[in-house]
Amino acid sequence: MRWTFFFALALTACQPTSRQGAESSAREPQSGPPPAFSAANAYAAITRQVGFGPRVPGTEAQRRCAAWLQDTLRKLADTVYIQETKVRVTPQLQVPCINIIAAFQPLAQRRILLVAHWDTRPTADKDGKTPDAPMDGADDGASGVAVLLETARLLHAQKPAYGIDILLNDAEDYAQDYCLGTRYWSKNPHVRRYRAAYGIVLDMVGSANTMFFMEGTSRQHASGPMKLFWDVAASSGYSQYFSYAEPLGGTSYIEDDHTYINEVAGIPTFDIIGMQPNGSLMPHHHTTADNLSVIDKQTLQAVGQTLVNLLYGQPFKF
Repeated sequence: MRWTFFFALALTACQPTSRQGAESSAREPQSGPPPAFSAANAYAAITRQVGFGPRVPGTEAQRRCAAWLQDTLRKLADTVYIQETKVRVTPQLQVPCINIIAAFQPLAQRRILLVAHWDTRPTADKDGKTPDAPMDGADDGASGVAVLLETARLLHAQKPAYGIDILLNDAEDYAQDYCLGTRYWSKNPHVRRYRAAYGIVLDMVGSANTMFFMEGTSRQHASGPMKLFWDVAASSGYSQYFSYAEPLGGTSYIEDDHTYINEVAGIPTFDIIGMQPNGSLMPHHHTTADNLSVIDKQTLQAVGQTLVNLLYGQPFKF
């Protein structure tokens, strides 16, 4: 993934909606086994997103998918915030950007931030045959969102004793300007003086034959929480997905949503992003091959259950 530093924003509307109250103080998580993550539910959520069509900012698919995400999370979270703004993607063009934030235990001081982008790239620019065609974004976007939606369902059923915020950011993958929704949120969080102990970005977490390495920028900013996640993956039986070793091509440094959360918001954040053994992104990245055929429920299960085991275990012990 690649970023250029060309960004502008318009006025935003941040609209919170509350389902119920929350506790005002954080406590240690209650004892008991973590709930079971459902890869089948996550796969269904990917299918639903893909069914809207390419979720490109400024399209009807963007509006319909945003409405579905908002409605889904309002049934699960304590409070949902909607940030609507416009971001400039060329000197002549602005597009709508809709960030959706779901808060669990919104009054708790100790918090963890979970992040995934829900938009798709306008064109499959890496596709050798049809580089101008739209793409489904089943893995690049929808998989991370699906894992967090299933996590939200579990958080609703079994509340954590601390705060969790799910940020579904928009306009991450538009043309040559990346992470525009996260750049906006990092400067304008959904609540004043927002802080979290750390953040986790999920990007391309659903395909077969995926490896997850300790990405270089994540090591610089959030090595402790990232190692904790990898340790939980190993103890959960998913070490074949989460490698402590370097990729064959050496440590990868990827500028992704976590870059701006680290550098602008000041929240230590690491990136879980699918790679090939040599450290390059998956072959379907930015191609029309990024469709439901690449999605693997076992990968979704490995990522999702590890995340749940972390959240319901000892997430601050790093």
